[in-house]
Amino acid sequence: MSNPFLKQVFNKDKTFRPKRKFEPGTQRFELHKRAQASLNAGLDLKLAVQLPTGEELNDWVAVHVVDFFNRINLIYGTISDGCTEQSCPIMSGGPKYEYRWQDEHKFRKPTALSAPRYMDLLMDWIEVQINNEDIFPTSVGTPFPKNFLQVVRKILSRLFRVFVHVYIHHFDRIAQMGSEAHVNTCYKHFYYFVKEFGLIDTKELEPLVPWGSHPHCSAQSGSRSSFLQPHSTHYPGRRSCLHRH
Repeated sequence: MSNPFLKQVFNKDKTFRPKRKFEPGTQRFELHKRAQASLNAGLDLKLAVQLPTGEELNDWVAVHVVDFFNRINLIYGTISDGCTEQSCPIMSGGPKYEYRWQDEHKFRKPTALSAPRYMDLLMDWIEVQINNEDIFPTSVGTPFPKNFLQVVRKILSRLFRVFVHVYIHHFDRIAQMGSEAHVNTCYKHFYYFVKEFGLIDTKELEPLVPWGSHPHCSAQSGSRSSFLQPHSTHYPGRRSCLHRH
């Protein structure tokens, strides 16, 4: 465990919050193991995200949502001491994109918050969703709710904002830890998954555009440019306030 990033990941003080796990012996646990085996084997991520033959879409999506929540939690946890009220007074992704918080309780209207406050509310909100048995049932035979994919779309679109903020505002810290490749792989996995199943609107993904859509751009492995073109850095001036529920 010589990689500084991995040391931070396994340092309990750096873990943003407890991980949600799958119960051994359940179908979802087996799907989780299958997905992890594909990643560990170095399978093309575009293939790894595809729904396995004979499996239910909702089960496959549920496994990945929980996995992405855990991973993104850890990524943000490793840079969170550098994401403060002073350094990040607005939850944003560069000069163009500002994300405002809205929920069903305290913040009924879209509200501008600091990045750490936004992140804390976001992770609390997602944790409530994925631990709600009515939304993410763990018992065998218990059906998913009819609005399951609608809930998932909201969770994933909000998790995407964590990537935007980390890439645009804290990538130097990621680079210092030598974890660019890890974070890039995590984002590629996330991106291919949401594109495969249409879980985030294309417009919502604009702040982080894959280099693949720019054929004249060269890519270097292990750097931010190996997969992404952060559009946010190209638009000085007024921010677009994105606060879609």
